[in-house]
Amino acid sequence: MKIKLLLSVGIATVILASIAGTILNSNEDLDESNLRIAYFPNIGHAIPIVGIENGFFSEKLGSDTNIESRIFDSGPQVIESLFANSVDIAYVGPGPAINGFLNSENNNIQILSGAASGGASFVVHPNSEINFASDFVGKKIAAPQIGNTQDVSLRHYLSENNLKPAEKGGSVIIYNISNPDIYTLFVKGDIDGAWVAEPWATILETELGGNRLFFEEDLWPNKQFASVLLIANTDYVKKNPQLISEFLASHHKTVDWINENPIETRIIFNNFLKSHLGQPLSDVVVDISLSNLEITTDPVKDSVYSFAEKANVLGYLGRNGYDLSEIFYTIDSNPNLESDT
Repeated sequence: MKIKLLLSVGIATVILASIAGTILNSNEDLDESNLRIAYFPNIGHAIPIVGIENGFFSEKLGSDTNIESRIFDSGPQVIESLFANSVDIAYVGPGPAINGFLNSENNNIQILSGAASGGASFVVHPNSEINFASDFVGKKIAAPQIGNTQDVSLRHYLSENNLKPAEKGGSVIIYNISNPDIYTLFVKGDIDGAWVAEPWATILETELGGNRLFFEEDLWPNKQFASVLLIANTDYVKKNPQLISEFLASHHKTVDWINENPIETRIIFNNFLKSHLGQPLSDVVVDISLSNLEITTDPVKDSVYSFAEKANVLGYLGRNGYDLSEIFYTIDSNPNLESDT
């Protein structure tokens, strides 16, 4: 539990620094010599972590481009930073990507590429008797913040199995809390299960004796769904087509390297955690977490549209309908962009 507390404190410290930087830079003009990248300190965001820590991004972009990291722990914070022009590109889940696209003026946030598929699971507390969907009745289930990828998946799963959360008149109590808080409640036995992404699913399983009831990808066609996407401020992309083309090339190179070098990826990831958050995870947790993810450039488009439909049914996308016809950035959107996505 001490490790998780240190990680939680470390994340909070880094986020405060990032927010301070966001405030200071909120009025910056878009600048092709400056690329500000937002991402989370978790294994699903291995591409930006490895790409920056191993120098793949800077090697491709050259010394004329200054790469700045912005580390967050929630999608809404990232989207607000993109709105404020204090972040140029970001790695986020489909929920924030969709909301950012729909809520930005002139749909000024779009998806450039995929980054990860899968990597979320439902983990049952060892003292809770949950074996089937029907066993969710009367149980306390945790997921991260409302509207994020795991929250939407959990609530959709309940609906598919004729169950409702307590606030909708049902019997399933849902706690929308941070991953470190989910860990704490799991330790205390105050929740019966949690729908969480890696590495938290593996942490609950290997360190706390949780039972991984199912992998979320088993609920999706072809066992694939976009869990992390590369998105961008579209104005920045249009003004810096060559830089974006080169960044996408380095993004692809990093994906190939990660898939060919899982052990080295684990070492880089843990060194990153130790350097930025003060505490690494165990090698076992990182290795299992990475094996439960597919690091890929494929945005799994069908899953993004399906996720939006699920979020809309839950009332997360407003009352006026939604249109995602231009959410994926293409060369046609900008004739000057030489994209290899």
